[in-house]
Amino acid sequence: MAISKLTIQEFMTGASNTLVLDVRSPGEYRHAHIPGAYPLPLFTDEERKVVGTAYKQESREKAIKLGLGFFGPKMVTMVEEVQALLAKISASDAEQPRIIVHCWRGGMRSAGVAWLLDLYGFEVSTLAGGYKAWRNRALQQFSKPWSLLVTGGYTGSGKTGILLELRKQGHPIIDLEGLASHRGSAFGDLPGATPPSQEMFENLLASELHRLEGRDGIWIEDESQRIGPVNIPREFFTLIHTAPLYFIEIPFEERLGHIVKEYGKLEKEQLTNAILRIRKRLGGLETKTAIGFLAENNIPECFRVLLTYYDKLYRKSLQQRVATTVELEKVDPVANTSSLLQRTLQTHD
Repeated sequence: MAISKLTIQEFMTGASNTLVLDVRSPGEYRHAHIPGAYPLPLFTDEERKVVGTAYKQESREKAIKLGLGFFGPKMVTMVEEVQALLAKISASDAEQPRIIVHCWRGGMRSAGVAWLLDLYGFEVSTLAGGYKAWRNRALQQFSKPWSLLVTGGYTGSGKTGILLELRKQGHPIIDLEGLASHRGSAFGDLPGATPPSQEMFENLLASELHRLEGRDGIWIEDESQRIGPVNIPREFFTLIHTAPLYFIEIPFEERLGHIVKEYGKLEKEQLTNAILRIRKRLGGLETKTAIGFLAENNIPECFRVLLTYYDKLYRKSLQQRVATTVELEKVDPVANTSSLLQRTLQTHD
């Protein structure tokens, strides 16, 4: 069987029944990869370093010989790993997925693994330009004129819950906090979650945008440009801040109750460290007051100080918006999510 080389356009618009294999080193994959791709490293991180050094300091031929030495003993294991992956993702009555292999630039690593899998009898293609070509295509997504609708509101307004309910009802949404594995504030670390690298966050966002290509009215939550350790790409952030904002007006005390319920169960040390991370912006007096309430186990008053700070921050961001803001009625975001959602959709319609 011939090994075809797919262009990035063919790869992006091709059939969904594919197994994408990333044969770069484990470190490259961990840093960032094409969402949905499986790691099948040809070289370990150390082996890649050895081969790369030989290529730069000695010759291409020397690097190839070293690479073949590393590759040979792994051939059987790699074939068996691909067999196991195919068995895992294939339904008993489904056609076997087509295999697409890629490395960094579509060079010798992907060619070598594709040759092995083709020799064994798998239907294999390689991605022309490799991960680099996919990454360049991903970055182009952020400057497109997407049709966005933004849910806004002060901290504790239940914006994420409304967004997820919209998805259940079939509306296109992008959950930025979900992609970032972070709730967005200094207290937003998700238990057990590891936030992606900046590059991986961008890859996940680009993949979501590609999935929603051609859809109008994509709902998204109003966010600061920074969500935990990652940043929304500048062009896309500008687009969010010029899109229609549907502001959910929830009374302060109801939002405070919601925040206390959500974050009050965190460990004191974790809460203290989160407060200290924002002390320069919060101010010395407010920082001391919040930590003092926390030491006294007065969680509501501690969060009252913090919520007042975040409200001021969000009011400032609202003043910088270009788009029209549509205010929705005051309701409890937890008890009346469906009512608020209906009002949001009616306002949009």
